[in-house]
Amino acid sequence: MFIILYREVLSRVNFFVYLSVFTSFFKDSRREDRLDKYIYPLYKDNHMDTGQPQINRDSFEPAYMQLVRILREQISDGRFRPGDRLPSESQLCKSFQVSPMTVRRAINVLLEQGVVSTAQGRGTFVKPLQLGAVTFGLEQLQTLFTEAGTTTVKMLEASIVKTDSTIAEKLGVPAGSRSIHIRRLFSKNNEPRIYHVEYMIYDPRRPVVEAEMEVTSLYGLFSGAGTSDVKWGQLSISAWVLTGQEARVLQASEGSPAFYLEHTFYDYENRPMSWGGFFCRGDRFQFTTTVGVLEGPTIPETSQGDARNAG
Repeated sequence: MFIILYREVLSRVNFFVYLSVFTSFFKDSRREDRLDKYIYPLYKDNHMDTGQPQINRDSFEPAYMQLVRILREQISDGRFRPGDRLPSESQLCKSFQVSPMTVRRAINVLLEQGVVSTAQGRGTFVKPLQLGAVTFGLEQLQTLFTEAGTTTVKMLEASIVKTDSTIAEKLGVPAGSRSIHIRRLFSKNNEPRIYHVEYMIYDPRRPVVEAEMEVTSLYGLFSGAGTSDVKWGQLSISAWVLTGQEARVLQASEGSPAFYLEHTFYDYENRPMSWGGFFCRGDRFQFTTTVGVLEGPTIPETSQGDARNAG
């Protein structure tokens, strides 16, 4: 009887001890880091690979993000090449003294970044280059719009006009309806860079505020700090040849190459708000991106040179 009672008390004590331990883990927003710190060092002497970087337990960077960075560096350095299989979950746990939860989170990040792919029952593999999945950013336009010290904006025209068939179709209004026509010129260091032509829905019940008539709304769209009524937009980039008015405004020779960035913005009822485009001088803008995994503080000299010349 005494033995049975002793076992019952011991089981209850163990239950509350385990409950207290796991409660402390779940209260911590970085519970997998705590698991890494207190449990996996038990395997340190037997499994630690001293030939590769290790997780810094004292860093403010979460362990899973450190593991992401380490794996990206190893892929960038050629230790793992396209088609190679990464170490298994258990191998990564032993090599980096981390929990399975940490490894899974790191692999999920690499999946989201498009660096690796997984095959059920086979493992995780480094993805080869896929040019079809390449995306280009608009950092040069963003820089131009946000560098207030060197960028100037000149309002060339702001008027109410009747829409022709093309504009009416783009704005989703009947031909002959009134719209607001705006033309702007963006210059950097007194050199014309972008000619912007835009048509906006004219609604007498909704006065056009100064921010929309000038350029504050564009600053917001490119910086992400805007408070406009734009819900979403469609953008397309085309090769262009400057003609007539476009060449004169940009002070370029007629027939000069350019980029044309067409845009249509929609409100929260999915109705067109504005349509227009940016005419960008081809000798002052280029769109570049990086394909594959490139880690480290520097970019190859050829890319740096191109970026400087384009600015």
